[in-house]
Amino acid sequence: MPILEMKVPSPGESISEVEIAAWLVSDGDYVEKDQAIAEVDSDKATLELPAELAGVITLKAEEGDVIAVGDVCCLIDTDAERPEGLSVPMSASKPAPAPKEEKKEAVTPAPDLAIPASTPPSSPQKGDRYASGHASPAAKKMMTDKGIAEGAIAGTGKDGRVLKQDVLAALAAGFDPASAFAKGGWTGSREVRRERMSMLRRKVADRLVGVKNDTAMLTTFNEVDMKPIMDLRAKYKNKFKEAKGVGLGFMGFFTKAVTTALVEYPGVNAMIDGKDVIFHDYADICIAVSSPKGLMVPVVRNAESMSIAEIEAEIKRLAIRARDGVLTVDEMQGGTFTITNGGVFGSMLSTPIINPPQSAILGMHNIVERPVAIDGKIEIRPIMYVALSYDHRIVDGKESVGFLYMVKELLENPEKIIFGGKEPHEVLLGL
Repeated sequence: MPILEMKVPSPGESISEVEIAAWLVSDGDYVEKDQAIAEVDSDKATLELPAELAGVITLKAEEGDVIAVGDVCCLIDTDAERPEGLSVPMSASKPAPAPKEEKKEAVTPAPDLAIPASTPPSSPQKGDRYASGHASPAAKKMMTDKGIAEGAIAGTGKDGRVLKQDVLAALAAGFDPASAFAKGGWTGSREVRRERMSMLRRKVADRLVGVKNDTAMLTTFNEVDMKPIMDLRAKYKNKFKEAKGVGLGFMGFFTKAVTTALVEYPGVNAMIDGKDVIFHDYADICIAVSSPKGLMVPVVRNAESMSIAEIEAEIKRLAIRARDGVLTVDEMQGGTFTITNGGVFGSMLSTPIINPPQSAILGMHNIVERPVAIDGKIEIRPIMYVALSYDHRIVDGKESVGFLYMVKELLENPEKIIFGGKEPHEVLLGL
């Protein structure tokens, strides 16, 4: 059929609607089959929407519109001929190539601005309107590469959207990224801007409020002497890297310590379902990672059966996919326990919020040299505070404290991780 009605596909189970986060093409553009034409937000992830066939596209929804799964989001005229000089994109999974994008942006109207889109904006001065809206994917990448802060360049696209052309024009006009925010990051402008929360962010907000309202959440704390693990890493990190092809970080040790302790305290790995408690004979560990789109929590499946090297490799793989914005819904669904590391941002102590419907979450923090008593003497040791938030409806105080203390003992005696929490001599003697 000449006119194809592109319908919103289902991103995953239980998802009934999505939000158009950004169109990567303009109305009337010629698109190739499998070319990414839009970014769509669900309540679990942001995904790219590929064109089903090649042709001229007609958009049937605006950015920010919420569309039900199965509804038409655009039309593609498959009888249209490819414009002369338009090359096929190198990768169908990526947005259109730069030459086409520049052509598209050059004709984008700018109804709210007095300066035509083809006029290069002057370099920012005090009082200018810097931050007008979000940057397009191409513009954002270029700004990151050039070290230009978000909001430093005025946008000429729809609703003030910063286009790649705007970045190129600003650089050509002598824009200096180093001086744009010389006043401590402030522009001198008195303007405000309103940004719509993404569907993912709204869902996270609802879930976090729900946790506070629907669970009996409590947090217990302890401290871990990280010297044994730090000494172990210093001794073997180079050899480990050469042999396994992945760095030896802290997350592998923490994940193995957690999975070992969960065997002794299965309630921490359980969840409530109505009037029942669901226990898991496996440990799918959620690892909170930071991404350009916000906090993502991908899952390391069957972490209890993985080695430290396998855990580190899987975490690295998931973190890269989160950074690139290509995590799938399946990679973030499920999970029986969560680990979050605020220490990478400098956090000393926090009370992490449970990731529902799980019953507990472990919070890691920064490592600081502190004076501690060792065998009656004061020594300076690298100490990390750890926090376990848990649902008191299912996990008692004895279990929560015992679980966190066992994690502490395993981390301070890494050899115990190998022997299931026991001393090597106990294993040797069969005790």
